Amino acid sequence: MGVSLRKGEAVSLQKVAGSAVLTRTRMGLGWDAVQKRGLFGGKKEQNIDLDASCVLLDAAGTVLDQVWFRQLRSRDSSVTHTGDNRTGAGDGDDESIIVDLSAVAPSVQTLFFVVNSFTGQDFSQIENAFCRLVDETTGRELARFDLSGSGTHTAQLMCKLTRGSDGWVMTAVGVPASGRTFADLLPAITPHL
Repeated sequence: MGVSLRKGEAVSLQKVAGSAVLTRTRMGLGWDAVQKRGLFGGKKEQNIDLDASCVLLDAAGTVLDQVWFRQLRSRDSSVTHTGDNRTGAGDGDDESIIVDLSAVAPSVQTLFFVVNSFTGQDFSQIENAFCRLVDETTGRELARFDLSGSGTHTAQLMCKLTRGSDGWVMTAVGVPASGRTFADLLPAITPHL
């Protein structure tokens, strides 16, 4: 099990990876829809379409590229979205974004991961939500951040990976926001760069 992060905490990816050089990571997003009571007291399933996105930014905070369900690969092919899950069904990661850290363009200083409800349901209808960073080579979980907690927000700034002189650092951001796509969240991202 990796490091469990709280809002605002940071961890060096090189330290949590140990002696191995971390080159490929996977940012996994998982969630479940809160079951609602049906007409006769039974449980009623609902579908929640959360979307994971990654925004690639330079040192000045300028967006260089983005990866989301409508653009599954960055232009330099270093960041890949594995596909859109529209229900949250299944255990484990419902959506994943794989990053080849060794191939990220030198101009990219920050990889910012966000999650939003494309269909507009707020987080009061979501449970068991998390994001986690996994060493894609070994499958070992490096860090986890719990996104659960009801609220009327429709999005959350999950975490960011920032390039430093000693490698990449993950910071859990955990800030509620509102928006249906990553583009709606850009003004909320700026103060956290």
